[in-house]
Amino acid sequence: MRIKIDECLPGEIVELLTEIGHTAETVKDEGLSGSPDYIIWGIAQAENLFLITTDLDFSDIRRYTPGTHRGILLLRLSVEGKNYMISYFKQLIANFDFNEWIGCVVVAKDHKVRIKKPKG
Repeated sequence: MRIKIDECLPGEIVELLTEIGHTAETVKDEGLSGSPDYIIWGIAQAENLFLITTDLDFSDIRRYTPGTHRGILLLRLSVEGKNYMISYFKQLIANFDFNEWIGCVVVAKDHKVRIKKPKG
């Protein structure tokens, strides 16, 4: 799967995804840091990329309706910090197949993962 990593996430997540066969690129590496959500979203859409972010704006399933895009993973963790986020992400990778989230809006919290799948 091809994945866009938002600037709010540590770059090490790219390595974790690459190790399991995904292609990931960061907003920061593309020189898009500080860009508004609609720019990031537009690029992800144009390039047919799954988006991983912590930006709560992407949780609105009326605006980001499952099945109308490649997919969104929204991380909503109670503890801030790079080490916690990387550790949590490793758990996600160990317990879920991201390919099953194509077209979905996934909200991952510390002890719960909610998956909104496309209708039909």
